[in-house]
Amino acid sequence: MSFVQLSEAFAPYEELAQDLLPHVVVSNDGAHDVAHLVRVYKVARTLQALEGGCLRVLTAAVLLHDCVQVEKNSPERARASRLAADKAREILSQLGWEEADLDAVDHAIHAHSYSANIPPQTLEARILQDADRLDAIGFVGIARCFYTAGRMGSSLYDAADPQAQGRDLDDASFALDHFTTKLFKLSDGFQTKSGKDMAELRHARMRAFVEYFHEEI
Repeated sequence: MSFVQLSEAFAPYEELAQDLLPHVVVSNDGAHDVAHLVRVYKVARTLQALEGGCLRVLTAAVLLHDCVQVEKNSPERARASRLAADKAREILSQLGWEEADLDAVDHAIHAHSYSANIPPQTLEARILQDADRLDAIGFVGIARCFYTAGRMGSSLYDAADPQAQGRDLDDASFALDHFTTKLFKLSDGFQTKSGKDMAELRHARMRAFVEYFHEEI
């Protein structure tokens, strides 16, 4: 699919998307690919319509929030959003963006990451963080969790103790552990009212999945 076709998913800023999509890192990580950007934008636009904020800034932030990708198991993981924010500032500066808008995109990207632990200070940053985290939970989040575990060489679960009743949780080794160590915690940290409402439904779906999963094993 061409950049022109992909850009249509980022209406009404298709031209901006055409400018920025070539800068998006194309890797073999299907959990952080262009489809992820499209999903995050769809949610971000929904939240922006309900909560407000600058859609142009938000669109740029969504498109570039993963423009520098660092593997989950890399020691540089906590710096990934800072590196992406720096690169986004450089790209948008070359397109003639004003300093205030550069600052807004920079902060939104830097603050979106769970690993960075940076409190979002603007509405656009809060929306981007919510939209990105919504893609980490629910049915899509379940798929991404197991997909990433496979890429990292993890097992589905500990066959001897799947519920970690007699061992420490280890989501680097067992995908199922990741629901308890991180995914179930995400619903408590949403920044917008609309994001919280959406997160409640996706969180419930994950809870149900894990319950049924344990029944089957």
